[in-house]
Formats: sequence, structure tokens, C-alpha cells
Amino acid sequence: MPEIEEVLPKYLQIAGYLRDQIVRGDLRPGGEVPSVRELAAEWHVARPTASKALDALRQQGLVESRRGSGTYVRAPQAAPRARERFERAAALGTMYSDSESVRFPFVGIVDAPEYVAAALDLPSGSAVIQRQRVIEGDRPVELSTSWFAASLADVAPRLLEPERLRGGTVRYLAGVLGIRSAYARDQVCARDASAAERQALGLSEHASALVYWLTAYDSDDRPLQFDEAVYPSEHWAFRQEYPIIF
Repeated sequence: MPEIEEVLPKYLQIAGYLRDQIVRGDLRPGGEVPSVRELAAEWHVARPTASKALDALRQQGLVESRRGSGTYVRAPQAAPRARERFERAAALGTMYSDSESVRFPFVGIVDAPEYVAAALDLPSGSAVIQRQRVIEGDRPVELSTSWFAASLADVAPRLLEPERLRGGTVRYLAGVLGIRSAYARDQVCARDASAAERQALGLSEHASALVYWLTAYDSDDRPLQFDEAVYPSEHWAFRQEYPIIF
């Protein structure tokens, strides 16, 4: 019989919320993290619980304490996961933090690579819309490419504009197609970066990269969008907490 999952301890829920803000860039490197007193008041928990949350972040290397001053964000090495970007888009209307800039090396219609056609459930060699963007902080941190069926060009023409869409492409598609709900499936692997990826991300020859594939589906299980995000090796880390039941 299925069982109800245990909820994370309160201090890990607080730490997870702050961690996501750090990884997304909402809490920027060098910025001050809310104090124990502020966290206890905001989350309605005892101060020892709030203190344990900050201790968890320190153990993960995300923050550092400065005697007599407070707790501050260290430069993160974790890449924002797709879930975190979608949550940020839902809350703030943008997938990107104020510390990130986005440029579009290419937006247009191309013949789909085999793996892209398969992900979008299209016949081999089908035309697709390709949106390629480089996300930069102090340096390039992500090369992200989104593909869509070319048939969407008429009903969703902004997919062919080399500019950011408020709330992201999935939200835009949901609006123009009248979709009420969607879900995503992803997978991650590491491999050698291609020449084009090394150039876009400023990587050395023979550099490795983390590759993140995400397919977004509508409620009828039809693929809407296929994304491939490529990260340099120093941004390989994805962090999450979850209960382990004994």
C-alpha cells in the first residue's frame, strides 16, 4: 500500500528555500542572508531551528559567517536546475536573476537532429524552431537550446524572436495554445563538450560538460518543447535535500 511521504524537517525546508534563492541568483554572492532572528520570525519557528538552517547552508559551502557582522552568500558553484528556473518564472515573471544576462546566438528554423525529432515525437528530418541562448554571469555559465515543432511558428510567432519571453517559453506556449497544465521530464549526463559548446562557454580543448535534457509535455502527454542545457564542469553540482526513511 502506498505511504504518505515524510516531510523534511523544518530547518531543512528553510535551508532548501534559501539554497534555491542562492542558486537562482536571487541572493547574490556577497549579499547578506537573513539573520537567525529574522528567519525565526518569518518562518514562525524557534531560533535554534533557524540557526540549524544556516548551519546546513554553511556545511554545504553556500554561506559564510563573519564575526560581528552576519552571514553572507559565497560564490555558488551549483547550476540552477530547470525546476528552480520554472519556479522563479512563476513567481517573478523571469527565469533569470538580476546577476545574469542572456544573448541569443541563433533563433530560426532548422532541420531537427535525430534526438530532437525523437524527443518532440516528430518524423525524422522534420523542421523545428531552434532558440539558442548563452546565459552569463561573470562569465558564460550555460548554453541552452530549445526546440519546438515548426508548425508552432504561425500560432506562436514570438518563438522566432531573439529576445526573452516573460515567464519563459512554456508559459508563452500555454497562453497561445490555451493549455491549462503541463509537466516536464528530464535527464542528465556528462560528456565531452563539442567545439561549438567550448566556444560558446569559453572552455578549453577536451573540456567536459554536464548536459541536461528536459522535455515539457501538455496534459495529453504531447511534447511541447525540448531543451538541452550545457554547463561547464565547475557548475556540475545540483543540490537537493530529501528525507531518508529507515
